Amino acid sequence: MIDLTRIDELAQRLAAALPPGAQQMRTEAEAQFRAVLRKGMASMDLVSRADFDDQKAALERATAKLKVLEQRLAELENSHS
Repeated sequence: MIDLTRIDELAQRLAAALPPGAQQMRTEAEAQFRAVLRKGMASMDLVSRADFDDQKAALERATAKLKVLEQRLAELENSHS
């Protein structure tokens, strides 16, 4: 899930960086920045750090198990040769 507080913070920083003459439009610009950022992030296929870490751990376990099975298979093949 996308962390909306980070998007809001970025939108605020972008709006604060507007030139002095555009500060009167800051609220509207900030809302537009926020909408564009949220839409852009929503269009990406992102996962949370926790989900990523869970999948990484599952892949590591599967890789370790596969390595053990490959070794056992090699031992069985060698014992029958």
